[in-house]
Amino acid sequence: MTSGAAAPRIRPVRPADVPAVVAMVHELAEYERAADQCHLTVGQLDAALFGPEPALFGDVAVDETDQPLAFALWLLNFSTWAGTHGIHLEDLYVRPSARGTGVGRRLLATLAARCVERGYRRLEWMMLDWNPAAGFYRAIDASTIDDWVPYRLDGAALRRLAAEAAADEAAPGSTG
Repeated sequence: MTSGAAAPRIRPVRPADVPAVVAMVHELAEYERAADQCHLTVGQLDAALFGPEPALFGDVAVDETDQPLAFALWLLNFSTWAGTHGIHLEDLYVRPSARGTGVGRRLLATLAARCVERGYRRLEWMMLDWNPAAGFYRAIDASTIDDWVPYRLDGAALRRLAAEAAADEAAPGSTG
């Protein structure tokens, strides 16, 4: 970004933005040292954001020519204790050329405002423990959740557990 350029504008992702967002997701995966694990395609992201029942949402920061420089992809979660939805930020990425401009903070502020406007009680995300963005998150008063440990089922472990449900449904006397 040049010093005379207009500040990036934040707006919802549009279908025309999807290829740029996918490219940035792949840039993020490379930054996180996991490029070989990122398989997102334009078709997949387009369907997730703009299909009949979207469960993924997004915002982009765009330059004066409306080209995306950064994105936030997010989804709703729900707190049974609070009785309200919240936002889970899946990914936030700012291209190197736009870093230091405040655009990451503005994307988070947009999500925070959405939470407040809709009566959501929290905005949450996870990050790798080595990511230097931790200092940025502390600067905006985000807190770590030290007593909660994230778990994940994927790959073969996911398929093994899913097979148990299929076996239960196939069992004699099953009400499935």
